[in-house]
Amino acid sequence: MQENREFNLVRLSSQVDGVELNVSAIHRAGKSAPIVFLHGFGSTKEDYADIVRHEALANYPFLAYDAPGCGETHCADLSAISIPFLLKTARHVIEHFKLDRFHLVGHSMGGLTALLLAHHYPDQVLSFVNIEGNIAPEDCFLSRQVVQYPEQNAERFFTDFIERIRHMPAYASALYAASLHHKVRTAAVSGIFRSMVDLSDTGELMGKFIGLSCPKMFMYGEQNVTLSYLDLIRANGVRLAEIPACGHFPMYSNPLAMWWQIADFLAEI
Repeated sequence: MQENREFNLVRLSSQVDGVELNVSAIHRAGKSAPIVFLHGFGSTKEDYADIVRHEALANYPFLAYDAPGCGETHCADLSAISIPFLLKTARHVIEHFKLDRFHLVGHSMGGLTALLLAHHYPDQVLSFVNIEGNIAPEDCFLSRQVVQYPEQNAERFFTDFIERIRHMPAYASALYAASLHHKVRTAAVSGIFRSMVDLSDTGELMGKFIGLSCPKMFMYGEQNVTLSYLDLIRANGVRLAEIPACGHFPMYSNPLAMWWQIADFLAEI
């Protein structure tokens, strides 16, 4: 029986800042401008594989990959991983696929990485869907735990972090927590979290986000409707997409609403 492959799985050998990587990616070819997806902390490229299930997005090629320290991607030096390192990795992967111009979708950690990518390479980014990616200090409700709960033992910190997340009163918290140990290398956690906190506190992310000239959408769960900056970014031309029955993880809590919002946003560009 011949397999019907709706996307391709590939591995890319690369080097970033002298660190050897073997990146696991999924992609689909096509004639339209592609969508590049960057997943969040504790997630993987498969968060976005269901794009192939949605007819409204059938004409879009796409690329998604596991960030270093996550999923099936191998990184030879986990201590080197930070948001700047993930930004350089994104550049390497995008250049490998020869993507000159693309739509960008990023969630949480991936949203922060995507923001920096769009800021540094504005001529390449056709649009940006920011799914609760960090743009203000208040967004570090997960990553700031590396400061709030100091722990020298990396494994103990990660285990305790997972337990705290498991019992958070938010949609999909327990589901998300259940796979964290399987999807993230423990030695990568501190570098990712500390760089996220530093950039959120001092990186002038709001100005970078508002300053992007491409069409922008900020997606958030209804449980996070109290984010202090929603009116500000709306007033500066950012489309808001509130996902019902959802917290920080629309791809787990309400994926149909997430995909509908992405498709509707892209259809208007």
